[in-house]
Amino acid sequence: MRTEGVGIPQSRGEAVAGKLLLFIVAVLMCIGVVVVYSSGAGWAETKFSNSEYFLMRHVVFTVAGVAVVLVVGHFDYHFFSKISRLLYLASIILLTALLLLKVVGVIHGAARWIGVGPVKFQVSDLAKYALIFRFARFISDKEGDVRDLDTGYYPMLALLLAVSVLVALEPNFSTASLITILGFSLMFAGGVNLRYLLATGAMVIPAAIAYALAAPYRIARLVSFFSDSPKGLSYQVVQALIGLGNGGLLGLGIGASKQRELYLPLSYNDFVFVVIGEEYGFIGAVSVILLFAGFFICGLIIAKHAPDLFGRFVALGITIAITLFAFINISVACHLIPTTGVALPFISYGGTALLFNSLGVGILLSISRYRKRMLEKEAAAAPVPDPSNEPPTELSDWSRP
Repeated sequence: MRTEGVGIPQSRGEAVAGKLLLFIVAVLMCIGVVVVYSSGAGWAETKFSNSEYFLMRHVVFTVAGVAVVLVVGHFDYHFFSKISRLLYLASIILLTALLLLKVVGVIHGAARWIGVGPVKFQVSDLAKYALIFRFARFISDKEGDVRDLDTGYYPMLALLLAVSVLVALEPNFSTASLITILGFSLMFAGGVNLRYLLATGAMVIPAAIAYALAAPYRIARLVSFFSDSPKGLSYQVVQALIGLGNGGLLGLGIGASKQRELYLPLSYNDFVFVVIGEEYGFIGAVSVILLFAGFFICGLIIAKHAPDLFGRFVALGITIAITLFAFINISVACHLIPTTGVALPFISYGGTALLFNSLGVGILLSISRYRKRMLEKEAAAAPVPDPSNEPPTELSDWSRP
């Protein structure tokens, strides 16, 4: 793997971007702890007779996420290049296993989670990051062949479609769509001819629309979204809009949300942004949006100054993935796009997404610190000069016995 400019000192912008990114993520995690407790207390009391059920679990995952960020941030991110093929293969095997378990009747409903007992994780999260690592490794290894149709585009398209189709069949159409957008974005940034992407999109989009319309609940969501009458809107959308309207400019205050009290389904997960808007108002909601905008900018700076192509495209992929999911979640809460189940990164309740996103942040920090670590290693390995071997520098030294 080619490494570019490892000996170049870390730029000031890169150093600041890494520190600011860590600060932004810490603030988002703190917001998540407060909002999950506020939005989930009523539901937790109803379901588990314990108002702190969601809070305690989310705190545990948040602490674990912080540990992941700090530990991975000191790793050499090239480790993920070495295991990129293995991670991608593992994600394909697990996604296929989920569908087989669904076919034989072991799993009923959506086949998204795998594990034993309480130890479970959502395989699509693993697949998303595995695809980022695999694409980054492919682009860095075959930089000159990426623009070629047979040796570059077709292999990358096959890698992307294998993941997207398996996730869509779970069914998890929204996540599959976002993974496809992520993959196309990386291919475009990697130098794939835009005509190839447009031609593929012309074929994939109609097939995706047909698949989406094959499920009655997806049709109902589309009908609700395009409805001109408030009565035609879905219950979730109505409650979300009421909640955002209640917040006004400054919000109702911490813990004062009215929609969270069993009116808004999944207020601690998919619609957590509504609770933020209701309790902290327009200013609080915009502040969260600005935090994600800052995350996006910091991620781009880290990607731009990455010491090699693998680091550059891993940083770009992680940055796009996290901000894209945040954009979709916020857009759904504001009724800008049809309702879909996507969590708000670092804030929504959920352990799998939080831990994988923490892994992504740790890798971003590792990339931003790579040059500094290399310079420190070089300095530590450099031989210490022996003063006795240095020539005298003062006239009096020559006269000493």
